[in-house]
Amino acid sequence: MAEARHILVTGGAGFVGATVVRRLVHSGHTVRVLDNLTTGDRAHLEGIDAELVEGDIRDVAALDAAFAGTDALVHLAAAGSVVRSVEDPVANFDVNVVGTFRVLDAARRAGVERTVQASTGGALIGDATPPVDERSLPKPISPYGASKLAGEGYAHAFAKAYGMRTIALRFANVYGPYSARKQGAMTLFFRAIHEGQPIILYGDGSASRDYTHVDDIARAIELALDTDVEGGTVLHLASGIETTVAKLAQLCCAAAGVPDHPIEHHPKRPGEVERNFASYDLAKQVLGYSPTISREDGIGRTWNWYVENVFSS
Repeated sequence: MAEARHILVTGGAGFVGATVVRRLVHSGHTVRVLDNLTTGDRAHLEGIDAELVEGDIRDVAALDAAFAGTDALVHLAAAGSVVRSVEDPVANFDVNVVGTFRVLDAARRAGVERTVQASTGGALIGDATPPVDERSLPKPISPYGASKLAGEGYAHAFAKAYGMRTIALRFANVYGPYSARKQGAMTLFFRAIHEGQPIILYGDGSASRDYTHVDDIARAIELALDTDVEGGTVLHLASGIETTVAKLAQLCCAAAGVPDHPIEHHPKRPGEVERNFASYDLAKQVLGYSPTISREDGIGRTWNWYVENVFSS
């Protein structure tokens, strides 16, 4: 087993954080969560032996207090919506750029060497012929994508200027349990099915994404904490499978047992990438990461979680 650490997880009460914190605690690490509970939920961590501190990543004093006694960081806190970043780029910049800078700077002051931060694939690369990888030239087409690129830039600079072992992991579209507050396609599709409303697709349904189960993402984060990787490293975490929005809707309907559920098409929205899926070859080489949960199995398990934990209440 890897060395037990004292780990600060920002955004640890959120969707991805809820699974990451469980995994780290189960592996014997001591975990403190810093979350302002904007999109996170205390209930996500009920029964988990982790300390939850309510605070904001833009609050320098809160960060300094949260880092006390820790030796590693997992930075997940973010404003994660592409659509909202287009509507309000200032708010997105404040959380994702200013917030990430302050988190990294607080880690530097605290002497924390190992940091793993959430980045993004499609939104950061922009419109490019998939599969994208770490050599693809970033050309973000939304403020959200630009904010994540800025965060990667600071992580690389802090690695080279201060000797910190920073790793940025470019997540594909993550799905799975604890995602009820996430404004993603799968959440919206499941809610529409449950409420008997048509599923709404923006555009003709050919826009594509790479959907990766949160359990695979959490495993990769733990690998990144434990693997001796050069500071400033960037890795794509993905399934390597392109799924159109129309196919995703079909899979969600199948998982819910309503294959003929109605679907409506609305005009496409600005700032959203048309096609995206990524190669995870470098993450496999560097971390030993490979996805383990198939699309069909993962979507079925996610629907069951919604039925048991969201739609039953």
